[in-house]
Amino acid sequence: MLDTQPAAEMLKAFSHPTRLSILQELLAGPKCVSDMEELLPARQANISQHLGVLRHAKLVDYAQDGALRCYYLSRPRLVKDMLVLVGRDEPVVKRTPEEIQAHKARLEKARQREKRAKLPGTSRQQAVQ
Repeated sequence: MLDTQPAAEMLKAFSHPTRLSILQELLAGPKCVSDMEELLPARQANISQHLGVLRHAKLVDYAQDGALRCYYLSRPRLVKDMLVLVGRDEPVVKRTPEEIQAHKARLEKARQREKRAKLPGTSRQQAVQ
């Protein structure tokens, strides 16, 4: 007999609007939780909880970048096909190239601050500047 539990868990992961929105955004490329918090109408804790469900279903995974966890689709073809099927294969928020560049610059600045904060002899105040 076929074990239907993994398939049921995967389908359950698609059953919440916030998770669908997260998957839509990840179609465009990897994102950290803080990125998704800017893009989606949800708080960080809520987004993290939904990402846990998506990880459990093996639809997403993450790479650690210092203190940041950047999530990506582990099964992009499956996610794309499912989102096309339900008519949600476009990013939640459409951004202009200028907005995308500004967002990348903010993310890079945050990463640089994080790296400076980890340097020996650097106070938290110096790192923020």
